[in-house]
Amino acid sequence: MKITVIGHGNVGGALIRKWAKSGHQIVIGARNPEDQSAKELNQFDSKISVTSIVESIQNTDVIVIAIPAHLTADLAKQLGNLRGRVLIDTTNSVFQKPDPYPTAFDAFQQITEADVVKCFNSTGVENMNNSDYNGVRADMFVAGNSKKGKEIAVQLSKDAGFPECYDFGGDDKVVLLEQLCAIWINLAMMQGLGRHIAFKLLKR
Repeated sequence: MKITVIGHGNVGGALIRKWAKSGHQIVIGARNPEDQSAKELNQFDSKISVTSIVESIQNTDVIVIAIPAHLTADLAKQLGNLRGRVLIDTTNSVFQKPDPYPTAFDAFQQITEADVVKCFNSTGVENMNNSDYNGVRADMFVAGNSKKGKEIAVQLSKDAGFPECYDFGGDDKVVLLEQLCAIWINLAMMQGLGRHIAFKLLKR
């Protein structure tokens, strides 16, 4: 799969490395392709390339957004119309929203008209880097109405080290999925459990 990733910080960088190791071709869309962190990712694997944001979305199978949520409305305008394209939103509007939109999901959906799904937002970068807990893998979750988007997100979850990616529901459950991230933050930071914690769904 050829994947555009816009945002090469902690979360974006972790996913880029995981997906490159899984054999995917990654195109990093960067405001400054000469940025040092982008260059380091480019050198990490020959399957990773770096270009401008506009160029990065040409001829790729899926677009993954991993930038702060409050910047996404401006990014969505820059991306333009993406009708029929799959876009995975990894952001959370827990602290700052992309005004006037309640979430980045809404901004991307309304401005770009892409098939948007929410995924890779419910845990910390430590679990993106390593989802293994003594032989048990953390779970991932996806929300949105797009069937195609969900199928791609589930596959990319597996390729990032999350064997189980549960369907959280449609567009109406996106905010609920962001609240799951707020729960993780509360436990990790406010309750002092630390960032090496993860969610696992148990079934009987």
